[in-house]
Amino acid sequence: MTKSIEKVAMTLAKWLMPLCLLTVVPLISCEEDDDDDIYVDEFDNWQQRNDEVLAQWASDPSFRKIKNYALNENATAGNSDYVYVKVLEEASGTEAPLLTDTVRIAYRGHLIPSESFPDGYVFDQSYLNDFSWATAYPSQGASWITGLQSALLQMHAGDRWLIHIPYQLAYGGSDNSSTIPAYSNLIFDVALFDFWHPGETRPPFKAR
Repeated sequence: MTKSIEKVAMTLAKWLMPLCLLTVVPLISCEEDDDDDIYVDEFDNWQQRNDEVLAQWASDPSFRKIKNYALNENATAGNSDYVYVKVLEEASGTEAPLLTDTVRIAYRGHLIPSESFPDGYVFDQSYLNDFSWATAYPSQGASWITGLQSALLQMHAGDRWLIHIPYQLAYGGSDNSSTIPAYSNLIFDVALFDFWHPGETRPPFKAR
């Protein structure tokens, strides 16, 4: 009796195994197809999308326009020769950094909005969470991309600006590491804490 049961079980297994395989394979195939449908390249038509965003910036009268510092004041300039600024906080100072000065800034840089990052992918920052003059730890330096440098030369200590930079004044058609694709407009939230001339020094920064 036991042998008969074993024989039946083996026969059922022999016929059911292919059926199980036939049942599972289509499910796996469908799952892979769904993944392909869901997948979206973050940077499809990236140059075109960034050019369109630049055109929007240039036509928005609420932006303050600042010309590329490397251009002559009277030189003819196109949309990509300017940075576009939203003033978030304005200080009362009158002196601005010089090209040779060292600046101490807190910043957060991100790309234009994309499928997975509706506020723009954050590629670099000197502070976490929301900005606060009391807790943001600044970075300092004297060499920046052209667009950021153009804006910094117009800022005063205590200013905080949202600076929109065309890719032509950033990294152009070249990738910058793995975080900034070619043809990326950059947007920086920048707070200027301090600046000083060559030969001058400042003590290490201490949070307020």
